[in-house]
Amino acid sequence: MDFTETQIQRYARHIILPEVGGVGQAQLLRARVLVVGAGGLGAPLLLYLAAAGVGALGVVDDDAVDLSNLQRQVIHDGSTLGQPKVESAARRIAAINPDVTVEAHRLRLGADNVAALIEGYDVIADGSDNFATRYLLNDACFFAGKTLVSAAILRFDGQLATFKAHRGASHPCYRCIFPEPPPRGLVPSCSEGGVLGALAGAVGSLQAVEVIKELLGIGAGLSGHLVLLDALSMEFRKLAVAKDPDCPLCGSHPSLFRPER
Repeated sequence: MDFTETQIQRYARHIILPEVGGVGQAQLLRARVLVVGAGGLGAPLLLYLAAAGVGALGVVDDDAVDLSNLQRQVIHDGSTLGQPKVESAARRIAAINPDVTVEAHRLRLGADNVAALIEGYDVIADGSDNFATRYLLNDACFFAGKTLVSAAILRFDGQLATFKAHRGASHPCYRCIFPEPPPRGLVPSCSEGGVLGALAGAVGSLQAVEVIKELLGIGAGLSGHLVLLDALSMEFRKLAVAKDPDCPLCGSHPSLFRPER
C-alpha cells in the first residue's frame, strides 16, 4: 500500500524496524483485532493497538464507566463517567489515531453470540475478568481456528499466554493448563480482592506486544508457554506448557466438546 506523508511520520519508528518495515506496517493497517473487555487490561491494550495502527479494533463490553474504574482503566476519564465503556474507548481511540476503525459491541459475550463476534477478526485478545468468558473464548477460538492472546491480573499478580491449539500437537489450549474453572468463590474478582492499577498497564501492554507479534508473524510467540508476573518481587517466570492428550477440548481423545464430523 502507499502511505501518506502523515502515516510515514506517524509510524516512522515501526517502519525503521527490520522486523516490521513498510510491509509490516501495511499489514497492521489491514489487520482486525477483537478485544474482549474495555477495562483494566483492555484499556492499555486498546491504546497501544490503536497507536500501532491496527486498522480495525472490535471492542466487546456491556458495562458503563464508573469512578472506581479510573484507578486502572486509563482509556476512560472523568468526563465519560456513566457512559458505555465501548463508546468511551471509541472516542479515545479516534483521538489517538484516525487511521483506526472501532467496531463497538455493547453486549455480554455468551455462547449465543461468540462465534459470530470472533468470525471477522484475525486475532482475539481476552482482557475479561471472569472465568466463564475465558473458557468460552478458548473453546470458540479453537473451533473457529482463531489465535487467542489471553491475560489476567489479580492483586499484584499477572499472567499472559497465547493459545492456538487448532494448529496441532505443539500448541496447547487454555483447558490444557486449567482443565476446569476453580470452585465459585475460591478465586476473588478484582472488585473483591483488589488489583494494583499500574499492573493492569504493564500486563495489558505486554498483551499488546504479543498481539502485534502474532499479526506480523515475528519473534517467538507464547503458544506453549505461560508467563507469570509477581509485581511485588518483580519476578517474571516463563513456564513451558504442553498440550494435554486428555484435554476435553483439543486432546487426542473424543469428548463432548468436539463437533460431530
